[in-house]
Amino acid sequence: MERGPPDGPGPVHVPLGHIVASEKWRGSQLAQEMQGKIKLIFEDGLTPDFYLSNRSCILYVTEADLVAGNGYRKRLVRVRNSSNLQGIVVVEKTRMSEQYFPALQKFTVLDLGMVLLPVANQMEASCLIVQLVQEQTREPSKNPFLRKKRALLSELSLLRTVQQIPGVGKVKAPLLLQKFPSIQQLSNASVQELEQVVGQAAAQQIHAFFTQSG
Repeated sequence: MERGPPDGPGPVHVPLGHIVASEKWRGSQLAQEMQGKIKLIFEDGLTPDFYLSNRSCILYVTEADLVAGNGYRKRLVRVRNSSNLQGIVVVEKTRMSEQYFPALQKFTVLDLGMVLLPVANQMEASCLIVQLVQEQTREPSKNPFLRKKRALLSELSLLRTVQQIPGVGKVKAPLLLQKFPSIQQLSNASVQELEQVVGQAAAQQIHAFFTQSG
């Protein structure tokens, strides 16, 4: 297996239509949900949790990881700093971990510029991961439309991320993104600018979310 040095995760060979998973997921609900839909290969010593392709990987932040503190951040930074990998962060957003989600969201999206996809549980995560792999296998890497798929994934992630901001939700998120097409622009918007789109109460919540310390 082709793999980078310990301080910088590199590409791993992933057969088409397979997922290379970290050994720690063997026997988990997430792995069991995926088996039968996709072929899993378990490997020791991986920094990412799952490799979808040679250069695309998933870092999975569980409810327990989120509640335990900021230990998960080192893994995210290591993958972000690797020029060989495109990392997608999947996080369990539950009642227990909800209060820790805004800090993770800021760190992942604002500080690292990575794609963040919240899920309710491992069953939902398994469906999402299988879908991502199936999209990749349907389109060869040389296909120019693959870039559009990546852009769509990025847009979907951005929409889901904005929906999680207090005061936004599914209705207001698309309206905000029409006016402020990136997280950076949204975070720099004044209360007055936000009010024109979502009203005073939501505008103050959104502005507070971005200005309070993470």
